[in-house]
Amino acid sequence: MPFDLGATVRLTGECRSPDGTLATAATAVVTVTLPDGTAVTPPVTEDSDTAGKYHADYVTTEPGRHSVRWVWTGPAAAYTDVFDVQEAAPPAILSLADARRHLNLVSTKDDDEVRFWNNATTRAVEYYTGPVIPRSFTEQHQVRGAASIVLLRTPVLAVTAVESVLTGGVTYDVDGLDVDGDTGELFRLNGGRLSGRLRITYRAGRTVITENITAGARIILEHLWRTQRPARGGLAGGGEDYSVTEPIPGLGYAVPNRALQLLEPDRLPPGVA
Repeated sequence: MPFDLGATVRLTGECRSPDGTLATAATAVVTVTLPDGTAVTPPVTEDSDTAGKYHADYVTTEPGRHSVRWVWTGPAAAYTDVFDVQEAAPPAILSLADARRHLNLVSTKDDDEVRFWNNATTRAVEYYTGPVIPRSFTEQHQVRGAASIVLLRTPVLAVTAVESVLTGGVTYDVDGLDVDGDTGELFRLNGGRLSGRLRITYRAGRTVITENITAGARIILEHLWRTQRPARGGLAGGGEDYSVTEPIPGLGYAVPNRALQLLEPDRLPPGVA
């Protein structure tokens, strides 16, 4: 499961001799490579109770995929692993408390897994509706004297910057721009044209999340939760809420029919990302 940004990750590795037995190494180094390509080597400690077992603590500073490389000498051994760090405020339509209540979970022991599937549920919902949780997006557009630019994600809440990617190019003051939040069409208030390779930063999402979206999210969450736990009762026995009649391009069987019906009023027009 992903770690929270700023959390401490306990990295563990085992040094084994060529015959497979645990062995204390002459040297032990663990290297963590961050998503931006930089690397750090946190201090390594051998477990006091078991020879050949090592650990290191790393405090996360950047969201994304991290790689871990253990290397021992005397005996020579190596081990590679990965871990993920989520954003400081990962998008989630349902709070952890709401998700836990909907799944009828009293204990908090499964919270990490609930959070994982809750975030996955949000991505599934936004596949149909566009951004629900307000957050920032950046995209580039190449335009030549265009009256407007259509941003890819809607609803748009605000455009925060329009800058030229090229040195010496035109940068537009956002106070002189307006955007149609529903369609994502960006244009100049004075009627002028937009030109150049532009990097546009904007916020998109919903300030109010309607009940049909939260209800659809609850159904998807429970469906995904049940598919991971066949031993705990499996899927609802043919119930309409959790029936999936055909695979969905890009999502497979992840979204039940009832959830699709609930999301239909906010569904993106065909061809819109």
